Amino acid sequence: MIRREGVWVKVPASTANLGPGFDTLGMALSLYSWLELKPADKTVFHLYGEELKGLPKDKNNLIYQVAQLVFAEAGIAIPELQISMYSNIPLTRGLGSSASAIVGALFAANLLIGEPLDQAKLFDMATALEKHPDNVGASLYGGIITAAWDGRHADVLRIEPPADLDVLVAIPEFQLSTSKARDALPEQIALQDAVYNVSRASLLTAALSAGRLDLISAAMQDRLHQPYRAALVPGMARILAEAADHGALGAALSGAGPTLLCLVDANCSKEERQRLESFLLNTLGEQGVPAQLMWLKSCTHGAIELTMDKESSFWDYIKGEVRT
Repeated sequence: MIRREGVWVKVPASTANLGPGFDTLGMALSLYSWLELKPADKTVFHLYGEELKGLPKDKNNLIYQVAQLVFAEAGIAIPELQISMYSNIPLTRGLGSSASAIVGALFAANLLIGEPLDQAKLFDMATALEKHPDNVGASLYGGIITAAWDGRHADVLRIEPPADLDVLVAIPEFQLSTSKARDALPEQIALQDAVYNVSRASLLTAALSAGRLDLISAAMQDRLHQPYRAALVPGMARILAEAADHGALGAALSGAGPTLLCLVDANCSKEERQRLESFLLNTLGEQGVPAQLMWLKSCTHGAIELTMDKESSFWDYIKGEVRT
């Protein structure tokens, strides 16, 4: 049954890889996109916020196209939609902006038609669109996920984030496309480097599951992708090598970058936090790279439906959410 009143959903950002878990590990973060989907007589878009400027406002829009995939899969036709969206997830910075859009569109479209598709099906569809399961898995399920994709089906396991885990991200003021970051990778790697990464990814997954923050620094080491991408983000190599000496549990390139991410013990002092902040900003600044710092948490929920406020418009409701 089609919900003519429409639906509202909220989807978290994500970070992928966490160092060694290339295309495998992901974590939801406390930045969000909000989406309203509603049947309409004519397709119209209301895109709010700086992060959505310049995106298509016609049927070439990713949200519209992904929603139509859900309707086609379910055998339902809703050719015209009212689509409203706000996001505070920076675009092309390695924080899963495209994954959150894909998951939001799939999740909202499925709700709109009475949820004929289960979550596993939505995950397979999202992974097929994104080409890897880490970001979309984190945005859909929340928390930390590890997943495997065989080209048709994705298996996923969700891990509850350790309660004492904070996240500090340094977001450089330039964009880096995923395609450019992937082009930097070699077609083949040495066996010892493959073993190195398998061991670290396994250790990191176990450490996060067990809440063993003391193992994170050793477990977040990587030889598969970050060394080859370091030249794309000036200052990155030093940050990955020295962040643990300045108060981080471990550091990684967030997804394809250019955002750099540090995992931090939530119990550390204000002075320790400031020391890490200064290290990140000074290291990037020495390379002529201005950056914005954000303290985040791992978001423990994935895509969720919001209760529609009949007294407020979508945008008025979102403004209230963002302020809080």
